Amino acid sequence: MPNAAPSPPPQKSIFPYLALGIGILALSFSAMFVRWADAPGPITGFYRIFFAALILTPFFARRCAKKCAVNRTNVIFPILGGLFSAFDLATWNSSLNYTTASNATLLGNTAPLWVALAALLMFHEKLKKGFWFGLGLALIGAALVMGNDFFIHPKIGLGDLLATAAGVFYAGYYLATQRGRQHLDPITYIWLVTVSASVGLLVINLALGNPLTGYSTQTWLVFLATALVSQIIGYVAVSYALGHLPASVVAPTMIGQPVMTTILAIPLLNEIPQPIQLLGGIAVLAGIYL
Repeated sequence: MPNAAPSPPPQKSIFPYLALGIGILALSFSAMFVRWADAPGPITGFYRIFFAALILTPFFARRCAKKCAVNRTNVIFPILGGLFSAFDLATWNSSLNYTTASNATLLGNTAPLWVALAALLMFHEKLKKGFWFGLGLALIGAALVMGNDFFIHPKIGLGDLLATAAGVFYAGYYLATQRGRQHLDPITYIWLVTVSASVGLLVINLALGNPLTGYSTQTWLVFLATALVSQIIGYVAVSYALGHLPASVVAPTMIGQPVMTTILAIPLLNEIPQPIQLLGGIAVLAGIYL
């Protein structure tokens, strides 16, 4: 009896890769929305998170009606993550008042380096040997990106510092999320984070004296757009990709966000990067990848 023909190997779905690309593109528009909004950066960040929390509330309520796993113990990490996210958005959005969209996005995405250092210092995790080479390369690249700004354009240098601080705060959000997601489902965790971040950003804006109202219709539409595109579509799409693709595929691909932002900023914001910035940016991205 002849052997049966071997069944063809299962085809890989294209949807996770498509979701990853859509997510990176959506996140790449974050800087554009901040620039298009005629409002202080922390205000744009507040409404980005606040509207996202409102949109997510029905989904959280439905999930919690079936099984609400929130308690006093596991709520600590999403609250902490939300506060880190609030400072991340406040500093990063503010950086765009001083520096270019490409610089802000590049330096804000140095979070993986700070996460690794925190894992070493706080949790005594062993780092691969290539990390230190990557860190050195990234620091050299950051010096190339920021050095010219500090000496020639001090205001841009301030923006670069704010963007770097945002990367540190984002690393804190990542570490809190790494612990918090062990006990909560994605919808519940994200909703708690957005509520916590909304409260944090509200306090930051009140402390800075930023008005919460009085903005044009166009600016309110930008607020809504950044919530839908950058916060909802961007984060949900990347989260979906993480659930269907190995982290070894997703993590290196995420460094495409600064590249995409730089490309989009040329026609949309009329920002053309200088050769020294391109060289430094390549070094930073290579360091993050390593």
